[in-house]
Amino acid sequence: MYVKIHRDKYSEIVAVSDEDLIGKSLDDGKISINISERFYRGDKLNESEAAKILKNAKNVNAIGEESVQLCIKLGLIDKENVLRIKGVPHAQIITT
Repeated sequence: MYVKIHRDKYSEIVAVSDEDLIGKSLDDGKISINISERFYRGDKLNESEAAKILKNAKNVNAIGEESVQLCIKLGLIDKENVLRIKGVPHAQIITT
């Protein structure tokens, strides 16, 4: 999976995506998402490496089976709060 950390002086967002989704767009008529290389393609990490980053993340944008399942496994999100766009799971974690 790919993990990219976006930082500015006020916040940090961790974007995590399954490798096979990079560069694709999904649209189910209600929700549309572009899984852009610019936003999602960061470092290619295995599950344990990604987990170390996600455990400390305050804000996460996750897309794909592997990425979202890792967030569920870590207790960051409940599976009931996962959206599906064209069958692909997507979740956002935002803490204030």
